[in-house]
Amino acid sequence: MIDSDTLRGLLTSIELKDAATAAHTWRVTLYARTLAESVGITGDRLRRLTVGAALHDIGKVDIEDAVLRKADSLNDEEFEVMRRHPVLGYDRLVSMGVDDEETLALVRSHHERWDGLGYPDGLKGEAIPLVARYLAVVDVFDAMTSIRPYRESVGEAAAERALEIIRAGAGSQHCGHCVEMFESLYRRNGITWILHYYNDGEHVPRFDAMEHLDDAVRDLKPGDS
Repeated sequence: MIDSDTLRGLLTSIELKDAATAAHTWRVTLYARTLAESVGITGDRLRRLTVGAALHDIGKVDIEDAVLRKADSLNDEEFEVMRRHPVLGYDRLVSMGVDDEETLALVRSHHERWDGLGYPDGLKGEAIPLVARYLAVVDVFDAMTSIRPYRESVGEAAAERALEIIRAGAGSQHCGHCVEMFESLYRRNGITWILHYYNDGEHVPRFDAMEHLDDAVRDLKPGDS
């Protein structure tokens, strides 16, 4: 398990690198933790999955600013640079001695696809770690419901459009079971409160002021503080 000081340092490096990525990190962590709780995950495993979700984009720290912060669509060369971030993040954590399999899977494999056309390893179907299959759905959902230079639509309308696209990708881009579980949680109003959290134009809590990630995430959930 990564100690709190090291984790805070890693997350602060994301915050200093790019505010939009920091906001995305908070929301993905909230979605992932809430989804994990909904399927009965508790205790130390829940804490470890929370850490893994928070660090899923740590490799973006090593991506050039001109690519990471580009307002327009990436060209083919730039996209290839961006595709390096899962391996960069994985290598960073391994070099630090991180050996938790699920944490490493969340970082390395969240861009794999059910049909084997994802990256970095081209894993297919159940060869993709289950936690990464879930995070892939969460990651895409947040990408399609957050403010971008080319999109201002957020909230429930954007969520419905995102879910439609994600459902269409079940069995090709995404694991169908993971899609069903995520949509079921959304329909139960289990995650709608996250939609407007820190949506890139809003204040984001500072990672360097955080004592413990687990407590910080728990305190953000309505009714749990």
